[in-house]
Amino acid sequence: MSSSGKAPVRVALDAMGGDNAPAETVLGAILAAREYGIGVYLVGHEDKIRAELAKHDVAGLDLPIVHTDEIIEMHEHPATAVRRKKNASMTVALQLVRDGKALGAVSAGNSGAMMAASLFTLKRIPGVERPALGGIFPILKGGVSLIIDMGANTDCKPDYLPQFALMGSIYMERIFNIPSPRVGLLANGEEEGKGNQQVIEAHQLLKREAQTLGINFIGNIEGRDIPIGGADVVVCDGFVGNVVLKLSEGLGEALSGMLRTELTSSWKNKIAALMLRPSLRQIFKRIDYAEYGGVPLLGINGAAIVAHGRSNAKAIKNALRVTKQTGETGVVDAIAEGLARLNAEQESSKTK
Repeated sequence: MSSSGKAPVRVALDAMGGDNAPAETVLGAILAAREYGIGVYLVGHEDKIRAELAKHDVAGLDLPIVHTDEIIEMHEHPATAVRRKKNASMTVALQLVRDGKALGAVSAGNSGAMMAASLFTLKRIPGVERPALGGIFPILKGGVSLIIDMGANTDCKPDYLPQFALMGSIYMERIFNIPSPRVGLLANGEEEGKGNQQVIEAHQLLKREAQTLGINFIGNIEGRDIPIGGADVVVCDGFVGNVVLKLSEGLGEALSGMLRTELTSSWKNKIAALMLRPSLRQIFKRIDYAEYGGVPLLGINGAAIVAHGRSNAKAIKNALRVTKQTGETGVVDAIAEGLARLNAEQESSKTK
């Protein structure tokens, strides 16, 4: 669904999706409704959702329930489950977006199924070859960068990557208010000729098409440049992006564990830890996935946010906020317009 026209005032939540559903999903919806003034469709088993709502003060909050008793489990094959379970909670949430009743949808359930259901229900933006997942990555000097694709497409043709660059650039500009985001192509060296054949060809395409797409392409960047903020948008195929993501998650957990071990290893270190507590709390907050809510599935004709499977209420709350922002800031329309310019330019070149 295009974001043009009169925007709905609610977002849709798969209340049954995720390891901690429905307790944490419902609580996250309550927090979002209270803190951000968001209306949230709670999609799932009505009795279970009502049981969770009864534990909290929800007076005056806009939290309508949309009942369905079908759920796609984490272990199920995504495409098969989406086709078989027509009334699954995540699919019904996406249908609310398709029908213009919700600005966007969030699910912390089976991520592959969320991608499949988004494709089946909302379809691709015209001109998009492959939708992509954009992962939020905190950087050294503050702020974040976006890695795209983060796992939706493990085998990519070179001409997919300029589209990823456009989608990521628009998202960072409109959601994180970064003017003219710097777009870097992930490679094994900064020189133009570095990388495998896919990267080399994608680099040439990005150089040639950057002006038409309206993106600020800065060339190749290396993996070490990601955490120091070498680019606002890091473009790569989904295989590489997912490896970067998983390595970063593991490294973050390992470093946090090492730090906790050292700071509690002696009474002197414990005193130092007390003095450093405010600063450490800020550091852990910056690297906490729950602060960013979820990752956008870009290239879909509507706002769809994939939340982490272990999302707590805080993560769900922030995912709902980001979904509303994505729907309200015209991300979908801007991607469609950028691709239309590129297609027109390519057609014009063929006729010359």
